[in-house]
Amino acid sequence: MKPRMNYYQAAPDTIKALMALEAQIQSTGLEKSLIELVKIRASQINGCAFCINMHTEDARKRGETEQRIYLLNAWRESPLYSDRERAALAWTEAVTLISETHAPDDVYEQVRAQFSEADTVNLTMLIGAINAWNRIAIAFRAVHPVKVKASVA
Repeated sequence: MKPRMNYYQAAPDTIKALMALEAQIQSTGLEKSLIELVKIRASQINGCAFCINMHTEDARKRGETEQRIYLLNAWRESPLYSDRERAALAWTEAVTLISETHAPDDVYEQVRAQFSEADTVNLTMLIGAINAWNRIAIAFRAVHPVKVKASVA
């Protein structure tokens, strides 16, 4: 796959605005591990290899376990996620697939049971931001770094 363009160079001020939203989200008090789980899950749903690669690496750097990363797309069937994480992941799926789900009341109630109003807005902005990044990366065919395995002599 070949990238279509360097969107950072093509529209730097617009990309800086999205990066500023990212910085704001990081400062909201939402748990860093939760932020990465949300980014990975939305990216899985959208099929964004660039963002899956980036955010699984970021999650590992922040101490996330391999097992929780591997099982994220089956989080409902795993006991590894807290009630707060489950609510955030359900909301992530509902908001990412908004044209299909229309953000159902039962999922919203789960989120509100775990998050304050402000945190619910911040979580929703996080989901919107990663969906924007996914769409940019997919549309312009961003290619994730490829690590070459060292040969054994």
